[in-house]
Amino acid sequence: MELYLNLLANLFWLNILLAILVVFFGRKDPQSTAFWIMVLAFIPVIGFFLYLLLGQNFHKHKMFTLKKEEDRFVKDYVDIQGRVLTRGRFRFSNWRSQRYESLIKQNLRSDEAFLSQNNHIDLFFWGEDLYEQMIEDLKQARNMIDMQYYIFKSDELGRRLLAVLTQKAEEGVQVRLLYDGIGGRTLSASDLAPLQAAGGRTAVFFPSILPYVNFRINYRNHRKLVIIDDSIGYIGGFNVGDEYLGKSRRFGEWRDTHLRIRGDAAFGMKIRFLKDWYYASNDKKEEEEADPLWAPYEHEGDTGVQIVTSGPDTELPNVKSAIFRMIANAKERVYIQTPYFIPDQAILEALVTALSSGVDVHIMIPRKRDHLFVHWASLSFLGELLPRGAKCYIYEKGFLHAKMVAVDDYVSTVGSTNMDNRSFHLNFEANAIIYDQEINEKLINQFLVDTFYSDELRLSEYKARGITVKIREAFSRLLAPLL
Repeated sequence: MELYLNLLANLFWLNILLAILVVFFGRKDPQSTAFWIMVLAFIPVIGFFLYLLLGQNFHKHKMFTLKKEEDRFVKDYVDIQGRVLTRGRFRFSNWRSQRYESLIKQNLRSDEAFLSQNNHIDLFFWGEDLYEQMIEDLKQARNMIDMQYYIFKSDELGRRLLAVLTQKAEEGVQVRLLYDGIGGRTLSASDLAPLQAAGGRTAVFFPSILPYVNFRINYRNHRKLVIIDDSIGYIGGFNVGDEYLGKSRRFGEWRDTHLRIRGDAAFGMKIRFLKDWYYASNDKKEEEEADPLWAPYEHEGDTGVQIVTSGPDTELPNVKSAIFRMIANAKERVYIQTPYFIPDQAILEALVTALSSGVDVHIMIPRKRDHLFVHWASLSFLGELLPRGAKCYIYEKGFLHAKMVAVDDYVSTVGSTNMDNRSFHLNFEANAIIYDQEINEKLINQFLVDTFYSDELRLSEYKARGITVKIREAFSRLLAPLL
């Protein structure tokens, strides 16, 4: 009996010590700090292990690096663009982009996200269309293919892509495939063997120590990037798997948003890919030849794009900061599509401020959900905005996975970032910030099309929800720092 009492006493003091570390050294977000103190206080033993598994802060600012020659080139290019912008000498291809100079400077300074203005963008909302075009582009590749996905499954679509990559490697094209250790856990050595035998290279981000067991549940590489011959880039919400083609019985039709970009923005994606690749592949030897340095391409279009990334390796939550500024500066309208609407306090206040200023705010989430508690937490946040005039929609036609924000009639963002704490602060993300009226209009038009397959969540309906729903929302809201 005395042994158990001593054990309990030691656990008690261990919890107190861990709580002190959480408050003073662990986390900077007050909401997250309060959440973990509550967990440690109410479930001392389980809470301790949950914190070790989910709660540790993993910020390492110099986690990802380029090779010296590449890094010097990027820094010099960014520095030149920064000086020209500061001196008011930058030539905007569209005068309307100059109105967003503060956002452009913010992205440039915080993430070295240079502005390219010679891009042409094609939008994809359905997986079949996206992958038919991507496979055609892959088949036309002449020099190199860099591919990075969070989820890469060894199903029909995954095998089809691997076959194309293998064929191109056999033709002498440099092929590199990077996938996340959890999202790509179904890929086996036999799946990758033909590609590797053909000369293609593969790497795993934060691989599992044991098969199907990965203790890094947080800090996943959620980016989806494909760069072909350094001139065509793909970025958005689609992963690789048959479910993204609408073949899942659970989810049905899959609605997402993805970009195909021709132009210098592909170089912005390449920089991010190389940093992740060098880290995951350990390909850092300075004596090895650096990737060919980028040279501006011929005029592809006139759309302005910045590729903005964020994650535990960045000092600031760059993508969230960009979205915050977009919403805070909105004059007329804000459109948001996201599978998980769990904004942190800053984004929530930006939306409330926009609504108070007379800005029309439209938000769409799916009815179907792929994570426990997420739907109820999302409803609680929507319920906070409904009385202030937000128009909220619940998408019914399959699963809505799009991550899109469109503001007024010019600036938009599409990428891998969800509207939640996990994307804002825990996962590695990549978004394209787009300065273009036509792209903005197309994104909003697709939102309006999606409303035909959605139920509008009205304030009267929300207020009439039952006690069971209220309890679910309240409990799920408490879990927001984990969702």
